[in-house]
Amino acid sequence: MSTTVGTDLERALDAGVQRLLSLQQEEGCWVAELESNVTMTAQHIFWHEFLRIADEDTVRRCANELLARRRADGTWAIYWGGEPDLDATVEAYTALRMAGLAADDERLAAARSYIEERGGIGSSRVFTRMWLALFGLWPWEEIQAIPPELVLLRPELPLSVYSFGCWARQTLVALSIVMHYRPVRRLPEARLAREIDLGPVERPQTAWNLLDSAIRWYNGQAVQPGRARALAYAERWLVDRQELDGSWGGIQPPWVWSLIAFACRGHGPESPYLRRGIEGWRRFMVDDGDRLRPEACQSPVWDTCLAVVALRAAGMPADEPAVQKAGEWLLREEVRGRGDWAVRLPGVEPGGWAFEHDNDLYPDIDDAAVVGIALNEIGLGRPSVTRACSWIEAMQSRSGGWGAFDKDNDAYWLYEIPFVDFGAIIDPPSVDVSGHAVELLAKEPGYEDSVRRGVDYLLAKQEPNGSWFGRWGVNYVYGTGAALPALEAAGLPHDHPAMRRAVAWLESVQQEDGGFGEDCRSYDVGEEGERWHGRGEATPSQTAWALLGLIAAGEAHSDAAARAAAWLAENQREDGDWDEPYFTGTGFPRHFLINYHLYRTYWPVMALGRLKAARA
Repeated sequence: MSTTVGTDLERALDAGVQRLLSLQQEEGCWVAELESNVTMTAQHIFWHEFLRIADEDTVRRCANELLARRRADGTWAIYWGGEPDLDATVEAYTALRMAGLAADDERLAAARSYIEERGGIGSSRVFTRMWLALFGLWPWEEIQAIPPELVLLRPELPLSVYSFGCWARQTLVALSIVMHYRPVRRLPEARLAREIDLGPVERPQTAWNLLDSAIRWYNGQAVQPGRARALAYAERWLVDRQELDGSWGGIQPPWVWSLIAFACRGHGPESPYLRRGIEGWRRFMVDDGDRLRPEACQSPVWDTCLAVVALRAAGMPADEPAVQKAGEWLLREEVRGRGDWAVRLPGVEPGGWAFEHDNDLYPDIDDAAVVGIALNEIGLGRPSVTRACSWIEAMQSRSGGWGAFDKDNDAYWLYEIPFVDFGAIIDPPSVDVSGHAVELLAKEPGYEDSVRRGVDYLLAKQEPNGSWFGRWGVNYVYGTGAALPALEAAGLPHDHPAMRRAVAWLESVQQEDGGFGEDCRSYDVGEEGERWHGRGEATPSQTAWALLGLIAAGEAHSDAAARAAAWLAENQREDGDWDEPYFTGTGFPRHFLINYHLYRTYWPVMALGRLKAARA
């Protein structure tokens, strides 16, 4: 298979550009579904039932969605084509029972057997057990405690809520309130999945269990000095962080648990906080005919800045109305308030962008960097880009890399806490975020030292085989596709050993038909994960990432680049888009995977555009 800078590439690029332009929203942004997994749909039923706001049609359509998402063997996975997942299967099964399916319904038989074989509810993660405890399906006493006093600990201490990543921080504060009250909402017995309760499962005993026992003892005392103050402070902490759209950071876990926490604290229908949270959630619902599912988050800023970079890479003039309109929309989304990041950086001027429509408290380095790159491409927002660059520089961690939301948020010892079994809880530096930060700062005067430290971090993080780990995308193809453009922007020569090793690795994992793909199982530890590094069904986004890396390493005229471009051209749909059912985005490695429905469009356009320019 081969291609040239000629008819095939020109046709594919032009068709991709037109398709991308057709998807722009009226206000100037791009945004498409952020698809996750059935736990979001199951939990939608759970929290609506708990707050007593569930309606028959919503529950029925969510149940249809759950049934439609079953694997062929009757279980559920957490990404398209994935292996059975116990937590997802327990939650989907329980939600369907709440929706009215009987315990002996043949559509649940295989899932029930799978759950029983693996130990029942007791073997599931703590989040799953907490959802079920809300309805008396699991004893609160069996779940590790989270004391609300945690929110009172000062940020400079080794342990405080600010030791956790922002997504975990907000969720834990809400959960600490819920776990104090340990509420139970009684539902009709016929709708409760008691048949999958096979009792507690023995878990490893560590030193943390002694602390957990002490907290449990304290929780059981009639007199709890300081508990009332902690609960009131935690409630106010959540109130202060609710966005105007009703969300908490624009993401599902802290949002829905905060609503439950408010209900525990006595907030009813008249509460502006509860009402705003419930109403705001409605625009996160994806109406799919007779099926209904929620998004865990929405990605308009991320989608828009990458679409702008892609269109400019494809040769669209900077003054084209579509990209100018997008740039103006991005400028209106700049974050100018102080969020939790400022607790440890009080003297730093706010700047940057968040991922979501409404998130004024949690800007992130990834969005800030790529928005800065996009605005520079179209000559807009110089003051905003300058503020973003200064903020990004201040957020650089001691290692030289950047996390997503916080600086030096790398307390790995927190994973020893028994409660933590549900995904990432800290926000350490990652190669992909650091690569985007370097890519922006390398083109800006005055950031030479920050760029040097960032480059040193990237070089130190290269794997022995030449690839880089991808934290926010699947996986080594994503990390490598982010690191190489950053190193090129920083002036690393194409013959640098790091560049050569990376190219060799990309060539080694390119598939016979020219495409690139990587399975989500590449995040697994050990030999099982290693065999999936750079391996999996080829996808448009992952092929584009590899092609972007090859171009940045000076390989635009190589056979590998030609074959990758040919794959993209030959797998393009007639409407200029690509099909991509596979999940190539990452929330938490191996715990929460994402299918960004625009990744299949703007990444290939960006890669083909850069290839055309590099070969010209």
